[in-house]
Amino acid sequence: MKVIQVAHGGGHYPVYVGQGLLGVTTVLERHLSGRVLVVSDENVARLYLERLKPALGRIEHKQRLILPAGEEHKTPASWQRILDELVALRAQRDATVLALGGGVIGDMAGFAAACYMRGIKVVQLPTTLLAQVDAAVGGKTGVNHREGKNLIGAFHAPEAVVVDLDTLSSLDERDYHAGLAEVVKYGAIRDPAFFAWLEANAEALSARVPQALMEAVYQSVRNKAEVVAADELEAGQRALLNFGHTFGHALETATEYKAYRHGEAVAIGMALATRLSELLGRVEVGTSERMIALLDKLGLPTTLPEDQSAERLLGLMRLDKKNRADQIRLVLLDALGQGCVMPCPADDIREVLTQHG
Repeated sequence: MKVIQVAHGGGHYPVYVGQGLLGVTTVLERHLSGRVLVVSDENVARLYLERLKPALGRIEHKQRLILPAGEEHKTPASWQRILDELVALRAQRDATVLALGGGVIGDMAGFAAACYMRGIKVVQLPTTLLAQVDAAVGGKTGVNHREGKNLIGAFHAPEAVVVDLDTLSSLDERDYHAGLAEVVKYGAIRDPAFFAWLEANAEALSARVPQALMEAVYQSVRNKAEVVAADELEAGQRALLNFGHTFGHALETATEYKAYRHGEAVAIGMALATRLSELLGRVEVGTSERMIALLDKLGLPTTLPEDQSAERLLGLMRLDKKNRADQIRLVLLDALGQGCVMPCPADDIREVLTQHG
């Protein structure tokens, strides 16, 4: 087991990375207090809820809430159900929410914990690769609005994050590969050595070789921890973590969260953002080919579907949280391993969307 400490304004919290950690009671017990609510979804609860029983054995007042699975259920209504359950449990300010699941559950449960009595503890137990390397670490929580992804939310640092790599064995191929998009992101925006390592180990990662997986998750969490420590509230460099996400979120919203996994949409977004970086002369010619080649090796999509309108996507991108003064601001690259945030002319964005639509 490896432990990474993530610093934030209120102190720090540990991220535990290893195999079989959901069944290690000493890890989880040290972070529990008060009444405990376990929030999960129908798919994850069936597979992993039983593993938490030993750690919860000494907790007198506990409850579980099983929500429907899927991004389409990441709504204010689902968030309200979590709050209702905390009230029914008579949870007080020492209570703990356990978020057992992927990014959807982690974001909603974290947002409920942020709001209930103005803030109670949440322990993130991510069970998907995407959540383990990104969503569960950093304290960003929230739900979707019908007009856009994650428009409602709050920053709320977890008490701890427990990454059990064994849970990745139950992911289907599509969900697993979608998570690899967020891994690629870290190499692209700030760690060229890690990007090169990913290129050399893409086959092992696709095959879920344990040693390669441990290294990829550890390096991803390390990179995110460093970014979060420097910019907890996304006032500066943390915005780099949205590489590919402005395009990706627009695509998810346009397809009503039904056509793509989040990581798949981000992969397409990273390919588009790299092409735009090349179009603007910020990176050397051939950089987008290198990015697309890696994404292809990891089984990820890199092009927009033909039925998506460039104008529709451009309109959705105008609602992105990074925008200022009605300008679309994107995370682009100055080189592989060096990201930047800059306003982009709509005509250039439209050109990329049209050429690769």
